[in-house]
Amino acid sequence: MPHPLATPALASLSRPPVSSILELAQLDSNSFRGESHTGVRRVYGGQTLGQSLLAAGRTIEHEHHPHSLHANFVHPGRSDLPVDYHVERVRDGASFTTRHVRAVQGGRTLLLATASFQRDEEGLRHQDIEPSPVPPLPEDLPHFQDSLTISEAAEANWLPPLMAGVGIEFRFPEEYPRLACRRGENGPPRQRAWIRTLEPLGDERLIHAAGFAYCSDLFLLSATLPPHARHIDTPGLQLASMNHAVWLHAPFRSDEWHLYEQHGYWMGGGRGISTGRLFDRKGTLVASTTQEGLLRFPL
Repeated sequence: MPHPLATPALASLSRPPVSSILELAQLDSNSFRGESHTGVRRVYGGQTLGQSLLAAGRTIEHEHHPHSLHANFVHPGRSDLPVDYHVERVRDGASFTTRHVRAVQGGRTLLLATASFQRDEEGLRHQDIEPSPVPPLPEDLPHFQDSLTISEAAEANWLPPLMAGVGIEFRFPEEYPRLACRRGENGPPRQRAWIRTLEPLGDERLIHAAGFAYCSDLFLLSATLPPHARHIDTPGLQLASMNHAVWLHAPFRSDEWHLYEQHGYWMGGGRGISTGRLFDRKGTLVASTTQEGLLRFPL
């Protein structure tokens, strides 16, 4: 049965405001500073992704919009210190604009990213993928914490730090594979969740692109683990995101519900690779992601 006390206990947590995280202070024409606004020690990877894309976009003076972000995570960051973003103006073209971003904290490079922007244009369209099976709507699903059994809630010491560290609401159409893995059960390397930012983000298109970049890191690498009945709390696991890519196919609001389907299609050599597909309520593909990460378990 669901744990009746899970919601009040977690409701008291201070959740990070994504709208504030995506407010950058401009230091000069090519440099910006971002804050964390979280109570956890380590910077959430999606924060540096979202802030990097936003910093790059703030240097563009014409109607070009983000369509891709490719990033390499170099060092972990601390949430109690600001992160500075230094933007290199690589190219300003009629159709495409390219920016290179270096995220720095205390003299250490946390992330290197390349962002590409495009002028809106018409062209041929198709998508050869759709959600399968069709999921229940997010309004018909419980908050994740309300779906836990008493025993699951008692063992979910990983959940409060997760919810305190990211300003994202999520609801699972099926059981979250992490729960089955904790029971020692394996399964296919697939998972999906309805996601959105916790609060409205206004109407600026760049903010919503950065908002999804912020959300895109959530759960993604863990999709590689169900075939092995492992989870990211497994004792001795070394876990780190290494590189991450986001493609934005159409404008959308990251503060509205979208279905994020994830597939951990390869694992080996202490690394894993997952892909993600983001669908709107009509099943239209609006964004895609890929992430490679370190998943080193003790032998």
